[in-house]
Amino acid sequence: MICLSGACEAQRKGPMAPIEDAPNLPRVLLIGDSISIGYTLPVRAALEGVANVHRIPTNGGPTSKGLEHIEAWIGRSKWDVIHFNWGLHDLCYRHPKSKTQGSRDKVNGTVTHTVEEYSANLEKLVLRMKKTGSRLIFATTTPVPEGEAGRKVGDDLRYNKAARAVMKKHGVSINDLHAIVAGKMEQFGTRPGNVHFKPEGSSLLARQVARAVKEALGAGSD
Repeated sequence: MICLSGACEAQRKGPMAPIEDAPNLPRVLLIGDSISIGYTLPVRAALEGVANVHRIPTNGGPTSKGLEHIEAWIGRSKWDVIHFNWGLHDLCYRHPKSKTQGSRDKVNGTVTHTVEEYSANLEKLVLRMKKTGSRLIFATTTPVPEGEAGRKVGDDLRYNKAARAVMKKHGVSINDLHAIVAGKMEQFGTRPGNVHFKPEGSSLLARQVARAVKEALGAGSD
């Protein structure tokens, strides 16, 4: 693929690098945690010549971080589509004395946000994003594999159920990334008990994200 826009330079620098918009193309904002960081570059490549794909310049973390930073992330720019997710950080249990990365501890720790808190925070975030006039797409939270130190298998389903209810209430489209990789974590996960994806897993997610964005833009599909 021949790269024609400022997005190419960002491809070389990495997913967090700002991009320079190609003229006359719609603008897309990706909001999410490290899972979205993993699929940012392949989404950008898939939508080259179709849309300017931006992302927040950080890990989106839990919904509380979203509420704290959403104004800065949205800024004053016009967004045609905002594709977003929160979840894996919300359902994570942490304990200050845990020596596991991120202080994860699902046995002795405290959950970052209960499913009720998650739902309430999502509601506030959706209401704020709707004010932009953008087409909103919520990406379901990807699976929690067996053996994850700070996350309980099945919580991904509970939190996604709560998120679906919020999105249905507000007429927000849902991109079911969970379904794309459910039952495939051994194949696409970086290692047992880890929520992150190998490059081929991120590419699989990216193809689905690109399809959802194209559909929202009325740009057709693959």
